Amino acid sequence: MSEYNTSRREILAGAAALSAAAPAAAKPMIPIPPGIKIGVSVNTYTPEYGQYLKQLGVKWVSVAPQQATANAEGFTKQRETWEAGGFGVYNIGSGVGPSGSLHNMPEVTLNLPGRDVKIEDYLNYIRYLGKAKIPYSTYAHMGNGIWSSGRVINARGYSARDGNSKSPDWKGFWGGKTYTEPLSHGRVYTEQEIWENYEYFIKKVVPVAEEAGVRIGIHPDDPPQRMLAGVPRCIFSNFEGYKKAIEIANSPNIGVCFCVGSWLEGGKMTGADCVDVIKYFAAKKKLFKVHFRNVTAPLPHFTESLIDDGYYDMTRVMQALVDVKFDGIVIPDHVPAVGDIPGTPDTSRGVGADGKFRPNVGLAYLLGSMNAMLKSAQRTAVKA
Repeated sequence: MSEYNTSRREILAGAAALSAAAPAAAKPMIPIPPGIKIGVSVNTYTPEYGQYLKQLGVKWVSVAPQQATANAEGFTKQRETWEAGGFGVYNIGSGVGPSGSLHNMPEVTLNLPGRDVKIEDYLNYIRYLGKAKIPYSTYAHMGNGIWSSGRVINARGYSARDGNSKSPDWKGFWGGKTYTEPLSHGRVYTEQEIWENYEYFIKKVVPVAEEAGVRIGIHPDDPPQRMLAGVPRCIFSNFEGYKKAIEIANSPNIGVCFCVGSWLEGGKMTGADCVDVIKYFAAKKKLFKVHFRNVTAPLPHFTESLIDDGYYDMTRVMQALVDVKFDGIVIPDHVPAVGDIPGTPDTSRGVGADGKFRPNVGLAYLLGSMNAMLKSAQRTAVKA
């Protein structure tokens, strides 16, 4: 017998070994119906809140997770509760797990102690979403939080987040931590480190997202300033960085959560107009979610605003989404406190200071504006 002859048993054993070593096959992504879905961010369902959202025409929601029930069973229950109220659940996120927040994780972005624990928590989070039939989740790759300088009362009299990078109150916040200049983590990081850390993370995420059938949209840096307190924001602060990052992921499941407000905070620093970003990623089927928000001006000083009260014409954004036949969810983002008394607790999720339901005037204003923009854009598209 030749030394090259191999028994059938050996062939089958070898095939089984290869099969066991191969990564799990990608599943079809959890389906979503076609068409633009104007929705809202929500927390706990109550009949009063559900009725209010129905009055505003809301059919889709983006649900916040609860750490105590951040598992497949808990996510399934959240989905079923909102569905029983008449709503579709587009996503549950930002992520949370046993180690805390799974969104803006400095351990991952900066390769700090605990990185692999965070990543494993995140992978389990995606697995749980897949089992609960949640089609999407948002991730952000900021190493020192979302930066603000407090809140201000603007010229029209409503309260909104302020971003004055020259203010002594300019600080980053996330997960109960505060980050300050000059060095939020004790040293200056290189852009190469940030890229290497991103690649390390995303290569672990891709096979899990594909096996779970879950889409992941990566949020722009907020704000998209290229360096903040020693941490480069070189990937998700600009168009070229975004394109390269999505190409590195090289997966139909990894795409973009396009926060228009964050992008507008960067102005020309981002390297592309909002409409160009939408058209580029939508053409590649990598645009999954849109945060619909405006600001008064780009850095060095922006203030969040209602969508008709900022420097960008938001009708252009809605028209672009219609033109590219966007199928994802569009939500009002960082809802300004319209109708609130300055200094009272935030009611953006429909709960007043006494813990009871309270209609959110700012949310109603934004949803009305967005739905009017959508209908106008659809009429324009038909005529074209």
